[in-house]
Amino acid sequence: MKIVLMHGQNHKGSTYHIGRMIADEIDMEKEVTEFFLPKDLNHFCLGCYKCIEGDENCPFYEEKKIIMDAVEAADLLIFTTPTYCLRASAPMKSFIDLTFTYWISHRPRKCMYSKKAIVVSTAAGRGVKAAIKDITTALFYWGVPYVKTYGVAVQAMNWEMIDMKKKVKIQKDATRLAKKFSNNKRPSVGIKMRFMFKMMAGMQAAGFGSSQMEKEYWEKNGWLGKKRPWKDEINVV
Repeated sequence: MKIVLMHGQNHKGSTYHIGRMIADEIDMEKEVTEFFLPKDLNHFCLGCYKCIEGDENCPFYEEKKIIMDAVEAADLLIFTTPTYCLRASAPMKSFIDLTFTYWISHRPRKCMYSKKAIVVSTAAGRGVKAAIKDITTALFYWGVPYVKTYGVAVQAMNWEMIDMKKKVKIQKDATRLAKKFSNNKRPSVGIKMRFMFKMMAGMQAAGFGSSQMEKEYWEKNGWLGKKRPWKDEINVV
């Protein structure tokens, strides 16, 4: 199993430790790749829309490609973000912005529809639900069909300061969550995602996409008809 850990922070705090714990508890032969934001992608989206005509036109394409090549090759994605001001971290939000062409409304990738994901967030107090939702929303529009979440108020400033009883509970929770991913079972695509894809296909067919290139991309993949990325064999990128 190939696992990509995407950390919404550079430091190895509480959220990082829980994400690593879950990855380590997965009972399968695995290959783990980690990225830290903003260290590995220290840019904000400029809103230039150059990526609409091709991802290679993004001014940060080379750095982004290193990450997204690993993401596309992974079986499991683990996103971790501390809760900053009741939301996901700014570096994580920036990463989401820079990958918006992967969304169903633009140029979805076939490989995303067979992936699984886990989203982890911690906070000293409130905010983990909203921080997690920032990421799960993006994963839905990427096309990832199976996503589990874990949020916890650690009531501490770092991993070392967390009460030992709480750490024991976190370990048990991590082990329980990891068991859900200790298999090679292909996830099924739900009704909501199927409906959204069909709606976006209709939009592209009617010429309401962001560019002619996007429509051609959908046509080449056969998705303007009845073919779908979770069941066909065509994969044009």
